[in-house]
Amino acid sequence: MSDTFQELTHLGGGGAVPETPDAAKLECVANPHPSTRYLVRFTCPEFTSVCPVTGQPDFAHLVIDYVPERKIVESKSLKLYLASFRNHAGFHEACTVSIAAKIINAAEPHWLRIGGYWYPRGGIPIDVFYQTGEPPKGLWLPDQGVAPYRGRG
Repeated sequence: MSDTFQELTHLGGGGAVPETPDAAKLECVANPHPSTRYLVRFTCPEFTSVCPVTGQPDFAHLVIDYVPERKIVESKSLKLYLASFRNHAGFHEACTVSIAAKIINAAEPHWLRIGGYWYPRGGIPIDVFYQTGEPPKGLWLPDQGVAPYRGRG
């Protein structure tokens, strides 16, 4: 492994899922194009957590878009961080916004948005959206590509 990446503990290493989202370390590396405004998209169509009241599983399709500054998020550490929610009790809103906050704290992006498209339980789908401000002017920002929930419609 290159000396540049010695600080990475997940990539090329074990794949143990952290016990909790708070215990997870979100790792970053230097942005290879720090003077260019470009979009990075992570899609997690099988995100899971549990309801803090009933303990029942909750499922979501997450779409995370960000414009890096000096750092980019290392994807394996993100995968392990997201997997750490599997047994985490949290409401949809808390999970979605805390994921955004963890990325912001680790990578310090120029801009970030997250769409949490939660599958219905009890007949009501809940979608949670967060962004840090207006997207950079001139940025190619594709639609997140997740259709509104229509049930059997």
